Amino acid sequence: MEEIVYKDMIIQENTHWWFRARRLIIANELKKLNLNENSNILEIGCGTGGNLEMLKLYSDGCVKGMEMNETAAIYAQNHYHTEVRVGFLPDNFAYEQKFDLICLFDVLEHIEQDVNAINVIKSHLNDNGILIISVPAYQWLFSSHDVLLHHFRRYTKRNLNALLNDNNFKCIKSTYFNTFLFPLIMVARIVDIFKKGSPIGYKTPNKLLNFIFFHIFKSETWYLKYFNFPFGTSILGIYERD
Repeated sequence: MEEIVYKDMIIQENTHWWFRARRLIIANELKKLNLNENSNILEIGCGTGGNLEMLKLYSDGCVKGMEMNETAAIYAQNHYHTEVRVGFLPDNFAYEQKFDLICLFDVLEHIEQDVNAINVIKSHLNDNGILIISVPAYQWLFSSHDVLLHHFRRYTKRNLNALLNDNNFKCIKSTYFNTFLFPLIMVARIVDIFKKGSPIGYKTPNKLLNFIFFHIFKSETWYLKYFNFPFGTSILGIYERD
């Protein structure tokens, strides 16, 4: 059963409009950081590894992963030829070394003790190391979608920044994103609050809708070159360790 679940996850990461467009948006923000080619990069909660190949584009140094599920970790390591260790935050960090960049792409909301998790991450970042985080936005959108995905909470830009600032991180960039599709997703999440059954939009839609949603979401990459979005269904934050 677990193998089937992770095969579905692999397909989702490679085909679903949300995963693909989010990866492009994050890649564009990473490009702006002008990372040293020898940077050590860690993705926490890498799942089956869908982002690891993208991260390798920004460093000739070392890209590693950490994942709490052993099946997913083994797949990611074997498929992307990258070291992936089993571990989780805040109590079982899998590496002793420090990193130049640590990534949490929609992971922090899965961790009950998010303050402790940020403290542990800070202890594994080099001086002036960078932390990049994406999280779902607005607690009022919390629905069966979040329950299915085992979320503890959703965030606002203000309380995410406060969490990082209180732990001695300096904000480099903070923006909402997935803004253009916000009205549709907002309606879907509100319907999810009251309906029974699977949440709307959890599975990959038909090819036409998947194509349309991907290109709408992807287009935000261009706008984020010039300004931050004031609202959206997700938040992207980039922080430097003081």
